[in-house]
Amino acid sequence: MSKNKILYAEDDETIAFLTQDYLQQYYDVTHCYNGKEAYNLFKERTFDLCIFDIMMPEMDGFQLAESIRKINSEIPIIFLSAKTLKEDRIMGLKIGADDFLVKPFSIEELFLKIEIFLKRSKKSIQQKNTYQVGSFKFDFENYSLSNGELEFLLTQREAELLKFFIEHKNQVVKREAILKALWGDDDYFLGRSLDVFISRLRKIVCIDEHIQIENLHGIGFRFTVKD
Repeated sequence: MSKNKILYAEDDETIAFLTQDYLQQYYDVTHCYNGKEAYNLFKERTFDLCIFDIMMPEMDGFQLAESIRKINSEIPIIFLSAKTLKEDRIMGLKIGADDFLVKPFSIEELFLKIEIFLKRSKKSIQQKNTYQVGSFKFDFENYSLSNGELEFLLTQREAELLKFFIEHKNQVVKREAILKALWGDDDYFLGRSLDVFISRLRKIVCIDEHIQIENLHGIGFRFTVKD
């Protein structure tokens, strides 16, 4: 069973080492020393939860959380900070953080909070099988994509691909990342199959002019939904 993936941004080397060393026993933890690096990684990879310090170079934790909330409104975010003012805590929660722990914090308490948020997130994902995408309604469980009176029955792989695009909406996703997420492998023949599935999806979603699947040559794709 694969471990949950955590994005951890902290510029204090000692705190980062101790925290990552403990959490790595239970999760797949990716650590960054600044907010900008963390943001770039978030755009490229899939994570289940984020842990951010506030005072960091390049991009602070508040800016980082705000940027991530524009991409993903549901991923759990926990702030770890030496800031103790009530205003800072309120600011973090207003931005969309799920919790705020003041340093020095208990690593056991952090672990328990992570477990709580991951369970809530997993339950939410299990319950959410229907998505509204532009003028389309996507029923993932039944592989159905409808627009008004039009209804399209997708294959399992097409449905999985569309769900992946929706979860990474307006992001650049690398071809290799899609292949590994859907097939767990990345080879020439799977790549050719991916092109076929994307071509089929593109023919359907182009009914809505606000939806676009862009082919970024040599990089990957971007599933864009304009408001």
